[in-house]
Amino acid sequence: MNYYLGVDGGGSKTLAVVSDEQGQIVGRGMSGCGNHQVGVELARRSIRESVTEALSQAGLVKEQIEYAMFGLAGADREADFRILRPMMAEMNFPAYDIVCDTVIGLRAGTRQPDGVVVVCGSGTNCFGVNKHGESLQCGGFGYTYGDFGGGGGLAVEVFRTVIRAWEGREEPTLLTGAVLKMLGYPSVERMFHDFLDHGKDIPRHLTKLLFQVAEHDEAARRILQRQGEELGIAAAAVIHKLDMMQDSFDLVLVGSVLTRGDSRFVIPYIEKIVKTAAPGCSLRRLAMEPAAGAVLLAMERAGRQVAETVYERLDDGLSVEEVGA
Repeated sequence: MNYYLGVDGGGSKTLAVVSDEQGQIVGRGMSGCGNHQVGVELARRSIRESVTEALSQAGLVKEQIEYAMFGLAGADREADFRILRPMMAEMNFPAYDIVCDTVIGLRAGTRQPDGVVVVCGSGTNCFGVNKHGESLQCGGFGYTYGDFGGGGGLAVEVFRTVIRAWEGREEPTLLTGAVLKMLGYPSVERMFHDFLDHGKDIPRHLTKLLFQVAEHDEAARRILQRQGEELGIAAAAVIHKLDMMQDSFDLVLVGSVLTRGDSRFVIPYIEKIVKTAAPGCSLRRLAMEPAAGAVLLAMERAGRQVAETVYERLDDGLSVEEVGA
């Protein structure tokens, strides 16, 4: 039996899984942030911990892994790979490779060789591959470099909207009560001064409040609408630059904001823009964890044909709902 390791190192968590050649998950490990742009040593530790746990659970050693694929947030430019290559080499797998986490997200979400993926997790990103094998990334470097939102950015939008409503620069919003309750403050004024006085960071989990109140709150819906539109704009840019306007392909939606939130408030705005750019595009919310895409790529790099049953078993073991729970 041959075994494969797939690693999804994201901004908030790192998931490592070991699969046999039939797609059966035999080991998994979870740890913290796997993005070296947040912290090199933090990423190294998180990746090692998750991999060690997955191998231990599988009862295997590194030499028994035919191929290991690391899909890592922040693996964007040559400057990043100069950091990541030695980090992964230290792990001593017989055969391995490193790709951006957008690549494994796309592979997990479509069975075609071409397609586009938009990611909205801790941050945002977009990546596409056309039918000629040409690829392009758009975004992934934060607000200063053109992005909008993601978990961290949306949390800031929530916080500042509450502040603006308190000051009278915006209409009252249900986000105010939700934020005060979640953070444990009696008033916005107390929260305002406490955050300023102590230089506190905005907690990312405030993003969840957008979906909790959006049904009855215009401010929350407005933030989520902009998130959808920005993701659609990024996808349309990739589609045009890769000349995919007349093609039929999947646009894979990846990240907790898109796969675990209420899609009514985000996805229609993505779809409107993308369908205008490429009418033959089909939107698909990721059903399997991106780590499944890393496993599939590992199998293919090792020269193995991926059978239908492999997809089925990976879907059983790595569904977004199951891992999220």
